[in-house]
Amino acid sequence: MLFCVLILLDMVTGINKVLKEIEDKSHEISLPILGRRKGKFLASLVKKYKPKNILEVGSLVGYSSIIMSRYLPTKGRITTIEINPKAALLAKENFLKADKKNINLILGDAMKAIPNIEGPFDLVFLDAQKDEYYNYLLLAENKLSPNAIIVADNAKIFADEMRDYLEYVRDRKKYRSETYEFGDDAMEVSFRFG
Repeated sequence: MLFCVLILLDMVTGINKVLKEIEDKSHEISLPILGRRKGKFLASLVKKYKPKNILEVGSLVGYSSIIMSRYLPTKGRITTIEINPKAALLAKENFLKADKKNINLILGDAMKAIPNIEGPFDLVFLDAQKDEYYNYLLLAENKLSPNAIIVADNAKIFADEMRDYLEYVRDRKKYRSETYEFGDDAMEVSFRFG
């Protein structure tokens, strides 16, 4: 029993170390990672709703994937898509350092990748090309579980670029959508009607 607890503590410490390294590096070279406040919020959604299968559009260096993966159920999976080869390589390295085997990274354009990914997805996290959020969602919609959650980052600072997306999820025909403010920015959380 004590041995299992020590292994778990070591894993958590390792994950925290990797996340801290990413945070420190992001300050040095201005990487637009999710950040601690929004990261805790995203983690709380995963912890509360327990999605088994997550689709992330926009991995960057893997920060948000690692945060979400901490609260996945035992057989949960994350499929994350990154178009930038250098960022994808760093993300893979970070997944290895954090010992995260439940994250599958796809290198490529999300517009081409999403149609070929098997669902259903219980949670979709959008953090890529802001003016493509609407298109990403349309491509993923037939792969969503009945009560799926869609989380879109930068819903305040890039509201103009993602106007079509925001109008779509706020229309109340398919989703119940809420905006969560984080100072200068916000995240849009949309719950699909089952």
